[in-house]
Amino acid sequence: MEIHPYYLSFQKRIFDLVISLILLIILLPLFLLISLLVLITSGWPVFYHQKRLGGNKIVFRIFKFRTMYVGAEKNQWRYRQQNQAPDPMYKNWQDPRFVGIGKWLSRTGLDELPQLINIIVGNMSLVGPRPLPVYEAEKLNKSWDFRYQVKPGVFSQWSVNAKRHNSLKEWKKLEKETLEFGGIKYEVNIILKTLRALI
Repeated sequence: MEIHPYYLSFQKRIFDLVISLILLIILLPLFLLISLLVLITSGWPVFYHQKRLGGNKIVFRIFKFRTMYVGAEKNQWRYRQQNQAPDPMYKNWQDPRFVGIGKWLSRTGLDELPQLINIIVGNMSLVGPRPLPVYEAEKLNKSWDFRYQVKPGVFSQWSVNAKRHNSLKEWKKLEKETLEFGGIKYEVNIILKTLRALI
């Protein structure tokens, strides 16, 4: 498929960097508060990192606030029957591995705040396909390779759509729709729509 040229432009990188730095400064008190609450309710570590497949299929570490007990990833197989996302992806809102305020953080999307650091570093973008864990991405066929032509993002048509977990076909359709259009106005619109949906 044809990717909108904006995704590979210097303008997008500047927009990502400026907005992420501003948000990190503004949200620093919330960042510190969540860190403290995670520490009090769940213990150390406060952050969780995981290998994800990014642009050009380069593996990077994504950062999130920790929502589950340490080592929870190794036990995901126990709950695959409760999976609410199409295989090989995984999502379970009632996952018993959540600890402390983890379920609330996941529901509100606040566990994603540390990804502002990923954007500043250059691993991710504000808008783009959601970065999948390496072991999930490797199970997808080559028809999904379009998503690796750009940096993965926090926001997308997928993140704002209520049907995003219906099927792999729907998932792919939403990710392609994200990359067909571009521009600052388009990105702001997706970000605001996603935030409204979460609120």
